[in-house]
Amino acid sequence: MDKDILINIAKKSIERKFNNKINIDKEELLKNSNFLNEKRATFVTLTLNKELRGCIGSLEANRILFDDLVNNSYMAAFEDPRFLELSFEEFNKIEIEISILTPPIIVEYKDFEDLKSKIRPYIDGVIIEQDGKRSTFLPQVWDMLPNFDDFFAHLCYKGGFEVDDNFKPKVYKYEVEKIK
Repeated sequence: MDKDILINIAKKSIERKFNNKINIDKEELLKNSNFLNEKRATFVTLTLNKELRGCIGSLEANRILFDDLVNNSYMAAFEDPRFLELSFEEFNKIEIEISILTPPIIVEYKDFEDLKSKIRPYIDGVIIEQDGKRSTFLPQVWDMLPNFDDFFAHLCYKGGFEVDDNFKPKVYKYEVEKIK
């Protein structure tokens, strides 16, 4: 995969909001870069001064990489409910990180200790799902939450899960290819 092509697509997807003359030649890119035609799931993370400024993504590959990247780049900049829309001034200073996900695989586990032994910190991204709710952390979150108990507690909090004796969510793990 060509890192420069991917970052350029993400950047232009955002920049088009500020300048309608910006064009992304999808046909040309798909013709010359076959990997953009693969069905892949992506997350786009925007940081400003090393602080999160937006992060939106797909957990399953439902469209080609090109379309997923264009959509998630725009959404991270302008539709992340945690932030106001990105300003043009911020756009000129943001860093873009793209994560291309492997398909999630279910983790069979007996209890919390067993689950702990099956998740690899710094390698696995984790999805938890229960009662129609779902929450995920990319593997990069291990950098901020290196302790498994903290990582899992924050993941539950993020998803609004009620953690009690009956809490036994479905757990999936995945890996990412990081592009900066």
